[in-house]
Amino acid sequence: MSFSLKCRSCGSTDAALILDLGLQPLANNLLTPADLAKPEPKFPLRLAVCKSCWLLQITDLVPPVELFSEYLYFSSFSDLTLRHARDAAEGYMAGFGLNSQSLVVEIASNDGYLLQNFVKAKIPCLGIEPAANIAKVTREKGIETLEEFFGRGIATKLADEKRQADLILGNNVFAHAPDTNDFVAGLKKLLKPAGRIALEFPYGVEFIEHNEFDTIYHEHVFYFTLTALQPLFARHGLTIFRVERLPIHGGSLRLFAGHTGAHAVENSVTKLLADEKQKGVDSLACYEGFASSVHNIKHELVDLLAKLKREGKRVAAYGASAKGSTLLNFFGVGAGDLDFIVDRSTYKQGRLTPGTHLPILPPEELLKRQPDYTLLLTWNFAEEILAQQKAYRAAGGKFIIPIPKIKIV
Repeated sequence: MSFSLKCRSCGSTDAALILDLGLQPLANNLLTPADLAKPEPKFPLRLAVCKSCWLLQITDLVPPVELFSEYLYFSSFSDLTLRHARDAAEGYMAGFGLNSQSLVVEIASNDGYLLQNFVKAKIPCLGIEPAANIAKVTREKGIETLEEFFGRGIATKLADEKRQADLILGNNVFAHAPDTNDFVAGLKKLLKPAGRIALEFPYGVEFIEHNEFDTIYHEHVFYFTLTALQPLFARHGLTIFRVERLPIHGGSLRLFAGHTGAHAVENSVTKLLADEKQKGVDSLACYEGFASSVHNIKHELVDLLAKLKREGKRVAAYGASAKGSTLLNFFGVGAGDLDFIVDRSTYKQGRLTPGTHLPILPPEELLKRQPDYTLLLTWNFAEEILAQQKAYRAAGGKFIIPIPKIKIV
């Protein structure tokens, strides 16, 4: 249905509301037991699409300082993420001829999981990370880190200091920057004339096709397709010259861009644009079908958990993640349905999940307590987690994977 929203990319006010997930707590705002005595802030979480440039975006923003001043997602706790980062870094070093005279800048460098590969190769690098607690961990690894939000301001400062980049990296940050024009303008300012930008983010087409509604949360403002991004980059004098599809995080896109005219546009860009056109990303029907599928999954999972409880089965969950928070709160699944939740991150253990207030325990508790079923909220790491939980599964434990459709393994 038509909806009043000023697009954060092209400025159009012609939009359609796609999915309303209700009032939601901040997905990464894990609580301490003492926090339960205080009100827990909740905010509307709604997804809309601009009918002019077809950019998917949430409608209600939360100030970034509330989202990122302390952040409890540390990338290094995932073996898959570490392998992915190492492979990417090695590819960039070999493919782009990076050396001791180059500068690599990573936006949202997290705990140094990616830049540590460049440090090891003696390639100068700089991290930009707004979360103070994570920036501290990165500096302890010997990686220079600026405690800043990225945009035109910090990019101009670095450019004035003659610190323009040969390669700008941004993994799973681009979609989190609410002023997307300011972000892209910053990329332009920070980049050397022949430099390259490499951004990774969950791909909007996979998001739709695989019903990945649980990746909607307040810090994740956009759900990008190439159709929506091409005019945004062009507006700022940048050209997307290569794209790569990646399996990580349920389906991601790796986008390469540079100053307009600096790099030849490759066939991968033309092909993906044609593929998106064929799939109808520039029509409302595509997005309305997605919303219908999400509601079907909700009813199916709620019914399944109710049935298991009636049968006296014990059910836990794995993954105190942002996507888990969205799913649990939207579906109304909480302490009455799940006994506890486990997570590998020691920073999360001992805390409580947002909104649902489930206690977060170490993964070893699955084998120790042996629930009959475990709802896998971090389904994007299913292969890794199922392998880690071999003993629990051998003892009879089963996992419920909710996305892209419910299955029990």
